Amino acid sequence: MLYAHTVVPLGSHTEYAGMRAAYDELSPALKDRCAGQIATHALAYSRTKCGFADFTAQEQTRLPQMLVRTSPESGRTALYLASHIGEVLGLEATAATALLDELRQHATQRQFVYLHRWRKHDLVMWDNRCTMHRGRPYDDLRYVRDMHRATVSDVANTCEQARVEVVLPERRAEQR
Repeated sequence: MLYAHTVVPLGSHTEYAGMRAAYDELSPALKDRCAGQIATHALAYSRTKCGFADFTAQEQTRLPQMLVRTSPESGRTALYLASHIGEVLGLEATAATALLDELRQHATQRQFVYLHRWRKHDLVMWDNRCTMHRGRPYDDLRYVRDMHRATVSDVANTCEQARVEVVLPERRAEQR
């Protein structure tokens, strides 16, 4: 949930991309390429793209997640994409980057995206398990934007829910 306490007069909208609809419209061949794939998520992946370099151990921790997930409540299948994905296990870096770029490009087409133009006291709720979102730029040196966020955690990560055991290479060394 995101609540708009203070909004800016220009920019700072939020875009929400529906990953269920995006998955539904994938070609059968692309659905097959994604099935069973596991991507690793870490804050350091997305922050590196913004020019940041010093990360805590927690920010560098990679969390494996299924690239495609099925909601236990609705039974609907969705892509599980985020800017925090840095790799797809078992794929070479160039192949993983190409796949992720293709999926993001597909999922962010206009027909899958809702743009919210904030007004003071707006409250927007979304299911992060099947929605990608991003804030749009604004002049943060000129305007103050104060948003309050509340997050509810899922019951378990996507690999655990799918009963897929993933041991990352760095964890194998820890287990020895």
